[in-house]
Amino acid sequence: MDIARTPSTPDGNYQMADAPPEPVDPPLIRREDYKPFDWLVPQTRLDFALGVESTRVTATLSVARNPAGEQAGEIRLNGDGLTPIEVAVDGQASNSWRMDGNDLILPLAGEAHEIRLVTEIDPAANSQLMGLYASNGMLCTQCEAEGFRRIAFFPDRPDVLSTYTVRMSGERQAFPVLLSNGNLVAQGEDSSGHWAEWHDPWPKPSYLFALVAGDLVARRDTFTTMSGRTVDLAIWVRAEDLDRTEHAMESLIRSMRWDEEVFGREYDLDQFNIVAVGDFNMGAMENKGLNVFNTKYVLADPETATDGDYDGVEGVIAHEYFHNWSGNRVTCRDWFQLSLKEGFTVLRDQLFSEDMRGAAVKRIEDVRLLRSVQFPEDSGPLAHPIRPDSFREIGNFYTPTIYNKGAEVIRMMRTMAGPERFRQGTDLYFERHDGEAATCEDFIRAIEDGAGLDLTQFRLWYAQAGTPKVEAVLDHDGETATLTLRQMVPPTPDQPTKLPVPIPLRLALFDRATGRHNGEQLVVLTEVESVVRFAGFAEKPVLSINRGFSAPVAIERTVEPDDLVFLARHDDDAFARYEAMQELIVGHLVSAIGGGLPDAARTEARQAIGGALSAILTDPELDDAMRGELMMLPSQTYLSEQLLVADPGTIHAEREALKAWLGRTLEGELAALHQRASSQSAGMGHAARGARKVKGQALVFLAAGNPELAATMAASQYDAAETMTDRQAALMVLTGLPGAERTRKLIDFYNRFQNDPLVIDKWFSLQASSLHPQVIEHVKALARHPDFNLKNPNRVRSLFMAFTGTPLGFHAPSGEGYRMIADLILALDPINPSTAARFVTPLGRWRRLEPGRAALMRGELERIAAKAGLSRDTFEQVTRSLG
Repeated sequence: MDIARTPSTPDGNYQMADAPPEPVDPPLIRREDYKPFDWLVPQTRLDFALGVESTRVTATLSVARNPAGEQAGEIRLNGDGLTPIEVAVDGQASNSWRMDGNDLILPLAGEAHEIRLVTEIDPAANSQLMGLYASNGMLCTQCEAEGFRRIAFFPDRPDVLSTYTVRMSGERQAFPVLLSNGNLVAQGEDSSGHWAEWHDPWPKPSYLFALVAGDLVARRDTFTTMSGRTVDLAIWVRAEDLDRTEHAMESLIRSMRWDEEVFGREYDLDQFNIVAVGDFNMGAMENKGLNVFNTKYVLADPETATDGDYDGVEGVIAHEYFHNWSGNRVTCRDWFQLSLKEGFTVLRDQLFSEDMRGAAVKRIEDVRLLRSVQFPEDSGPLAHPIRPDSFREIGNFYTPTIYNKGAEVIRMMRTMAGPERFRQGTDLYFERHDGEAATCEDFIRAIEDGAGLDLTQFRLWYAQAGTPKVEAVLDHDGETATLTLRQMVPPTPDQPTKLPVPIPLRLALFDRATGRHNGEQLVVLTEVESVVRFAGFAEKPVLSINRGFSAPVAIERTVEPDDLVFLARHDDDAFARYEAMQELIVGHLVSAIGGGLPDAARTEARQAIGGALSAILTDPELDDAMRGELMMLPSQTYLSEQLLVADPGTIHAEREALKAWLGRTLEGELAALHQRASSQSAGMGHAARGARKVKGQALVFLAAGNPELAATMAASQYDAAETMTDRQAALMVLTGLPGAERTRKLIDFYNRFQNDPLVIDKWFSLQASSLHPQVIEHVKALARHPDFNLKNPNRVRSLFMAFTGTPLGFHAPSGEGYRMIADLILALDPINPSTAARFVTPLGRWRRLEPGRAALMRGELERIAAKAGLSRDTFEQVTRSLG
């Protein structure tokens, strides 16, 4: 898994939905307390009499005692908001059951039984979008992590695997398409109406169950597997969206072929279905044979989707398909092992995208994401290992640490083993654990045995939170260069003391005169301090370290600006070249933010940065896609992470001042680049995509340096745009500038795309994330807009999550931005706790801020915590953030 309008009052404060209060102190669940479930459930049959406002569910479970469990005389079946209508055991009605909170407890003697349970649910009332819910007349499910218990009483845990047979019936006019997991085995008409029966022969946990019923059409294709089987493929959408599914189908076929070629994994059913849903909490869900997707990650055409959207569709399609083996055929034993499937599958989709789009730029994009969302998590109150020890609400652990850091940890294994031996390890993992619920330890042991590695110390990466810091000092004496490496893992909540972890560092030493090196080396730092010596250097070389970002660490080193300029121009590792440029800029900005930087030093640093950027802008050998990456300034979030105490206002001011200086100084080169790229940006090929990327980056610098010129250029680009990429890049610049052109283009954009929800999400986000000084007022107005819908997660994220990244809005000195997000959380929590809880994270950074803002941010967290009846999701995030 990748995670009707609600009215508002005239002053823009959201009305609260009624909801029963949740326990104020949810129980703590510990990994060490895991026990196998007492009963096996070899077979499950589900019968659905479908209706948008009333669906009757009959669940028939074949159960048998688990030899590995305790010999309990009863079975606990999880429920959430369910009331049993009928309970029967072995064909006889039972009155001996009882309720324990939401769970149904049923006495059972003997070794094997058939349990029949009937429940009735209201999908239309399910605003949480977990379990079975209605979305614009369609019925669909989301069961990860614990949504199945909102459909039927069941042992809703990932280590209970069952084969499912599902029968659905309903009115053909309302539900002409009936889909579930596995293969379609029968369909027809009878007294119950239109019906279909599906069977999935592969045992799976309840979180992988899926059902979709509605008025849908399909783009169809086939795929022939490496063993010669034909698989029928279908991507199901509403009729008006069918033309925008071609890229998704092509991405699916490429994913299937790549997984066979690179990991040897063949698809195992006769059918593979994807359904696009407009109301969805996450990006997508890997349900066996029936992936359910947020429409954002299915629909794409040049008029409505940016190049980044195209990449997102391809990457998420791949991610969910790859789960067929890394998550479905081998699932996780318990939710503490979540990174077993998610971290591994993220790595697989990253490698796929590298092969599809180019490794260099993709790697930089992945590292930038890691640094912007996971590094802050690692250094804040919500820090946790990739295999947590405890949780109160599992939904809160679908985090960048589990996904992105988890992928980096497995990538390190691949780096140390090499691709071929790593493949031997993954083959062994799939062979050993096919059809099982496995653990992170099972995966590590398979890589050890298959790749021939000793990962004893490496296991600390699974147990310890925090981003390691590596100090690198290069000395030179005679003809020997000496590299001293020291590591430190910072303390995190509940883990004040850390042990050293293995850190694989790819490095090279460049000769200053020739601009070349004698080969890359892999150094694995295993101790607190290690010394590595290199002979044959008459002069001190230039160090290129952590090439390709071989380890998810922060490198700390003192390096001359001239050396960084040298690496930015000459390094043959794309990531290291990017990193040198980032270091050059970060070093200057951190000094400037700290105050007291003399004018002469400021000018010298800016000139060094300007010279390096000028070389990048004009290098004829440089690919535009890479050029666009090298042009990007470090983000406000990343700069904040470099400071012990962050003042968002000062960081923003210094970053904008540098951007403006560069925009003015390099105005000619930037304008020329924009003009050249404009003539090369037609089409969807690699060169055209790169040209669009540098066009957008050029406008960003020009807007800071010469706003009037940039406004004119952006308006012209908007008017001439043939793709959403060019149109959005132009509008992004205009939204941050005052003037009538901004208003005209925003009105035009809305009028063009008002009937396309995904594009209107962009319209909301562009305004909410802008650098406009009145962004708070803009967001307030947008929250009252008729198209804003508090019940749609995409729309809520497009407005408010975008706003949390604004230095002038969210971090307004008055605290108004913090208050706005706290109000949102309180309004959203009774409606959709999963989405509400994700907005706590931006408020949880208060410890890293200057005292005034820190007090305001903490005050809003305390206000949320004082609210009675908070969901488990929000309660856990707020209390952990407060500490």
